[in-house]
Amino acid sequence: MNEGPQRKIIHIDMDCFYAAIEIRDNPSLADKPVAVGGTAEQRSVLCTCNYIAREYGVRSAMPTAYAERLCKDLIVLPVNMSKYKEAAKIIHSIFAEYTHLVEPLSLDEAYLDVSGSTLFNGSATLIANEIRQRILEKIKITASAGVAPNKFLAKIASGWKKPNGLFVIPPKDVANFIEHLPVKKLFGVGKVTAKKLNDLGFVTCADLHEVSLTELTTQFGKFGLQLYEQSRGIDNRPVEPNRTRKSLSVEQTFHKDIHNTEQCIAVINELYQRLMNRLKNCDSELKIKNQYLKIKYSNFKLTTIEKISSTPSLDQYYNLLAEIGLNPTCSIRLLGLGVHFQLPQRQQPIQHKLL
Repeated sequence: MNEGPQRKIIHIDMDCFYAAIEIRDNPSLADKPVAVGGTAEQRSVLCTCNYIAREYGVRSAMPTAYAERLCKDLIVLPVNMSKYKEAAKIIHSIFAEYTHLVEPLSLDEAYLDVSGSTLFNGSATLIANEIRQRILEKIKITASAGVAPNKFLAKIASGWKKPNGLFVIPPKDVANFIEHLPVKKLFGVGKVTAKKLNDLGFVTCADLHEVSLTELTTQFGKFGLQLYEQSRGIDNRPVEPNRTRKSLSVEQTFHKDIHNTEQCIAVINELYQRLMNRLKNCDSELKIKNQYLKIKYSNFKLTTIEKISSTPSLDQYYNLLAEIGLNPTCSIRLLGLGVHFQLPQRQQPIQHKLL
């Protein structure tokens, strides 16, 4: 699959991180449905919830009011970011003891490249298990881990036996594992895209092996390349320890396409609340340079528009919607809002003089 030395990638993902921290500090909540987020009165959304709450259908990024309708006994606690950051600092310091190739994805998850490690005779599985044990001992919460030859498979694996699980995909098992993997498990495949793929006869990755890259890109555009590579277990991305977040976005893929401006505005209102909540959790040193809106039509054509802005505003998103101009002949399957961040000064591109 990949040429050169075999990579050993670990993906560590804390189990319902914010909620787990709150339950750790208040053990009486252990057998109750718990979520962390804003209140229903503020028209806020949930950041996360524990597995008891998930049994009622409650999910992260869900409007709090809707979550409380699903689970009448749901306990919604306010976000205590300083407490979560303190726990995350300890967790990431543990990662750093095993490899310098750590790519944080958020406070509660990261990729680790341990390909060159000599610990445990080079066993990535044993390294992952010890990291999970040390997090449990120091932070008193559980983590799940996936071990695989690349980032895509490692992330899939970390969710395979959640919560508090470890799943390994050895190189020799990749082909068999990926053939049986449902297409709905691929990144970027939500419920709507999964149904479209299933309707076309693609249920597992093995089904996607029957079609060419050209056919997939004709049907799905750029996303076709992603489907082609993921369905074959291909991912050559390196673990990037110094990666700087370039953007942050939220989006919604609709079960039923929407068609007009009024429907778009209702979705923008909800997405804006989710975006602002996520921005609160971002590194305070990140500076916003613009805000953008994207629309994906039923024919999978993607249109994006942006505007310079240091502080995203709801009115500006309304203006972007007006400027983009909806396609009257095509319904909308996805709508998203986001921001782009300024690159740190050391990463700014150099403007050379013209000769």
